[in-house]
Amino acid sequence: MQQNKSVTEFILLGLTQDPMRQKIIFMIFFIFYIGTVVGNLLIIVTIKFSRSLGSPMYFFLFYLSFTDGCFSTSIAPRLMVDALSSKKVISYNECMTQVFALHLFGCMEILVLILMAVDRYVAICKPLRYPIIMRRQVCIILIIFAWIGSFIHSATQIVLALKLPFCGPNLIDHYCCDLQPLLKLACMDTYVINLQLVSNSGAICSSSLLLLIISYFVILHSLRNHSAEGRKKALSTCSSHIIVVILSLVPCIFIYTRPPITLPMDKMMTVFYTIGTPFLNPFIYTLRNAEVKNAMRKLWHIKITSEHI
Repeated sequence: MQQNKSVTEFILLGLTQDPMRQKIIFMIFFIFYIGTVVGNLLIIVTIKFSRSLGSPMYFFLFYLSFTDGCFSTSIAPRLMVDALSSKKVISYNECMTQVFALHLFGCMEILVLILMAVDRYVAICKPLRYPIIMRRQVCIILIIFAWIGSFIHSATQIVLALKLPFCGPNLIDHYCCDLQPLLKLACMDTYVINLQLVSNSGAICSSSLLLLIISYFVILHSLRNHSAEGRKKALSTCSSHIIVVILSLVPCIFIYTRPPITLPMDKMMTVFYTIGTPFLNPFIYTLRNAEVKNAMRKLWHIKITSEHI
């Protein structure tokens, strides 16, 4: 990556400077990361090998779990290593790579959540046309466009980051590289770049939340015409989606829709949507979804039975 600056590396201050607390942080995030990887991998394997989970909703859930695993992997391992290191140095190129990965998988998660809402809308509001509208070819095309959109978004963030000249302090008061903490270190007026950040990341988070709230309001309103059993099943599915949407987008809006100022809650809010949400998503979608739980039981029952034969 081309540089037009004298700073070649940054020092991450992390979540705390206390050695004892750093060890506690390592243990906590080690558990969270292992739980994230195992939970999302379990969903991926279950959907991949279970014939009962072939609907578009689980097709999109497959990519949500994949994205969550990648999203957490772009942050958590570095955070754990730094928790055990006395000097948390990250090179300029590694920092830019982390910015790219953070926004690529973060944007992909939001777009997949939107696709899942579209799927629920068509399934509940247009049930007779659902098999035609949400056929597999359409779902694949939608996912491809989601990846393209995520790549374009993350590429624009990298372009903004590469514009920043760093010629002074290299201490990042954070545990990861992102545009907001980097703007504070740039030796230039960052007003215009921050406006571009808000109009890009901030607009994506805010408009996505508004769109999803409207879509679920329409879905819930249309449930009046369904049977009691149909309403119960639809509410169970939609409530899981709504919980994940709130957990993902509210912290995102808090971080990206304001001036580049430091608030005491910044690090914890970032922890919540980069570490906490990918960890919680598998539990939300399995504990509240009978089809996924039954598919998991059947899959592991077949595996255990085959091993004893």
